[in-house]
Amino acid sequence: MTLYLGARLWSGAEAWVNPEIDQGFGLDNTLGVAGFPSGEAYKVGRSHPYWRLPRLYLRQSIDQGGSRESVESLANQFGGTRSSDRWVFTVGKFSVTDIFDANQYAHDPRADFMNWTAVDSGTFDYAADAWGYTAGAAAEHYRGPWTMRLAVFELSKVPNSEVLEPGFHELQWVAEVERRYGQRDHAGKLLVTVFDSRARMARLDDAVNLARATGANLNAALVAARGYRGRAGISLNLQQQLTPALGLFARAGKAGGQVEAYEFSDIDQSLAAGLSMPGSRWGHADDTAGIALVVNSISAARERFLNMGGLGILVGDGRLPNPRAEQILESYYQLTRRRGIQLTFDYQYVVNPAYNAERGPASVLSLRAHAQF
Repeated sequence: MTLYLGARLWSGAEAWVNPEIDQGFGLDNTLGVAGFPSGEAYKVGRSHPYWRLPRLYLRQSIDQGGSRESVESLANQFGGTRSSDRWVFTVGKFSVTDIFDANQYAHDPRADFMNWTAVDSGTFDYAADAWGYTAGAAAEHYRGPWTMRLAVFELSKVPNSEVLEPGFHELQWVAEVERRYGQRDHAGKLLVTVFDSRARMARLDDAVNLARATGANLNAALVAARGYRGRAGISLNLQQQLTPALGLFARAGKAGGQVEAYEFSDIDQSLAAGLSMPGSRWGHADDTAGIALVVNSISAARERFLNMGGLGILVGDGRLPNPRAEQILESYYQLTRRRGIQLTFDYQYVVNPAYNAERGPASVLSLRAHAQF
């Protein structure tokens, strides 16, 4: 349960805070598949309700001219109008994906696809604590059909930690260029997102060689092999309206495969594509159906690490003698019978979970109930 509280402070300035109550665990403790089937499942959990503060930030918009645009009133967004050309600055605690890698058809596990690697690029190892949020600052410049974004964020103290590293001693830079195009029922946009993480990380082959040389446990060798270095990645994100009743999304990403993954998931290459269809085609305009296919894969260095018993953020079977790309098919149908109340039926079929051809395939059935007021 999340509360979205906002206040207008002065011209163009908004302050937002999102206190939240969570409870429970991801399927199998959020382990066993790199493209995890629920974007609302975190890498930590508790049996009893607990309080979190995922977002607390200030956003300042500065109009720069151009045409006026209508802004819908939404969670963390006041309604009104804004200039098409503008600067937007955001400072505080929030999620990197609140600003980057956005897609109208696949970006919100509370409203559309649920799989981690359908709602975001699987290789986008974005800065975050174990719940998916971080502290940082972002600048966006909107000019005509173009938008440029640049941000800096805190990484967690150690990979996949509940605690952020204060003072930006371990940090991540993210840059994005967005190009919008088309008109009416064929509008679309293309985004190119680049990240560079600078933190205490290990080269996977260094950890493997150290374990072989000393006889140490591989995961202990991974910790011992950590040094201050970088891991970078790039992804493409396409959003395309094919007809008024059909939308297409596609993502492709690649990240450094020689270094351990830091925050998100153990993925070095990822491809995803899908379709989103409003129910107007069959007389239920408020309903939505979607289907997506995701293929995730890893580098040879990560294969060697996992085959020797290494543990990643979400995957690690103790051995990986027959590695294969992880393939995920997801389909959902969202029912909306009253404004603000939705019921979604979701099915995911996972082939080679955790890149292991000797496991699976696995079917995951989900029922999502969502209410907002």
